[in-house]
Amino acid sequence: MGEVITVGLDIAKHVFQVNGVDANGAATVRRKLRRADVLSFFEQLPPCLVGIEACATGHHWTRELIALGHDVRLMPASYVKPYVKRQKNDAADAEVICEAVTRPTKRFVPIKTVEQQSVLMVHRSRELLIRQRTMTTNARLRTASTNSAAKSRHDPRPRSSVCSGDWVFSSSRTS
Repeated sequence: MGEVITVGLDIAKHVFQVNGVDANGAATVRRKLRRADVLSFFEQLPPCLVGIEACATGHHWTRELIALGHDVRLMPASYVKPYVKRQKNDAADAEVICEAVTRPTKRFVPIKTVEQQSVLMVHRSRELLIRQRTMTTNARLRTASTNSAAKSRHDPRPRSSVCSGDWVFSSSRTS
């Protein structure tokens, strides 16, 4: 078994899949890791090239692995997908990520800092609130227009007086 020089890491909520190859491209490591075991696993490895699909947690794990001395590269999922040979599962994804990260013509995603991710989260939250406010306003307008249409259908006065703005008040006021 040779020394691991390239690792593909498929991240998930609880179980991560690791695929490592040596200088000849032979698989030397194929393991499932629980979230708590990832850092201790990579602490035991000599510094190597690690490929991860780009996502919000991918940036976190990239920062953690760089702190351990590894060369970590993030790739968009669309760059990884063409390398899939068989059914899509976590083990196959880790293997494909490991293969794709070694390609010399690949472009990689820049690693975001914690501050950059925080700003993005604020912007996404604001966009969500704006969408929810618009949905609420539209629902109120729809309800109001439905209610006014229902009232005008059941109004006993002639239609012309309702439409022309001639309102009849039931007060006994004398001029």
